[in-house]
Amino acid sequence: MYQRLGREEMLQIAIEEWAGASPVYTRRMQTALKYEGVDIFTIFKGLQLDIGAPPQFMDFRYTVHDRWHGEFHLDHCGALLDVEPMGPEYVKGMCHDIEDPTFDATAVATNPRAQVRPIHRPPRVPAGRTPHCAWTVIIDESYPPVSGIPAMDIVAQTRAATLELDPIDPSQEGMADYSGALLSDVDFGAFSHSALVRIADEVCLQMHLLNLSFGIAVRARAGADAEQARSICTKQLIGVAGVAAERIQRALSLSNDAAGALRVLELHPLLNPAEYVDADLTEGTLRVRPSPATKTDHGSRCARPTDMCPCKPSSMRESNLDVQSRGPTPRGPPA
Repeated sequence: MYQRLGREEMLQIAIEEWAGASPVYTRRMQTALKYEGVDIFTIFKGLQLDIGAPPQFMDFRYTVHDRWHGEFHLDHCGALLDVEPMGPEYVKGMCHDIEDPTFDATAVATNPRAQVRPIHRPPRVPAGRTPHCAWTVIIDESYPPVSGIPAMDIVAQTRAATLELDPIDPSQEGMADYSGALLSDVDFGAFSHSALVRIADEVCLQMHLLNLSFGIAVRARAGADAEQARSICTKQLIGVAGVAAERIQRALSLSNDAAGALRVLELHPLLNPAEYVDADLTEGTLRVRPSPATKTDHGSRCARPTDMCPCKPSSMRESNLDVQSRGPTPRGPPA
């Protein structure tokens, strides 16, 4: 992708990928776990449940001064440790070029007048500095409101964005929502089974929505070259799918045979949630049936789901997107 589009364009695509999806899926999680609001607590809860800030890989720590003023820092950032060996140019690309226009857009889902600004961030001086980065979050009515990029409106209309999942059963033992106090460390084991299923399904949708947003950004640059867009998007999915499959197999100690492979497919985020992707695994065979992810809106037979289709309908065509001062939380370097 770097060879085809260049590093600067890939940075811009990474910004637009997060900016188009993050506000959409952040609101979905707020609704599902009943913590909708306009304050710092709501923003921080959203970060704790964001696919781009996975616990253990990224150790976020939060300080709340009041409803409108807070800070967070990363005691550990796995993304930084992955990128640092690539050199300071790549660190700056992730921690400055992507983050500067993207943190505010993560907050758009909660309050458009929120600003996230660095106290310090990499490249680390001195080397090995901890915490890895630190940021202020301030909500002030005097701040100019941040608005979403055009791609966000497209993503918000997809079937993934509007999919209705089963509500959480409040009668089950354990936490049914996150409407209570902000927790310094979220104990996922404290949630009910029903709540954990909903959280997992929402995280799978977050992955789908990021993929949709990535495709929009790529197609905006590929123009009439649908094959180039298809190739880039396919390679992106292959890379993500392979890594995820390996982690699932290792985490669950699954066998290295057909049965183990089918179990991995059954659990894989790209084939979930079931309400979005109807993937049937029986008698050693994987069958992907028509579902919200595979329906087409534009009257043409297409080998890819509409929500991932490189040959988008004319109503979804767009020029390069202006994302200055816009975008979501950066969770790593461009793919």
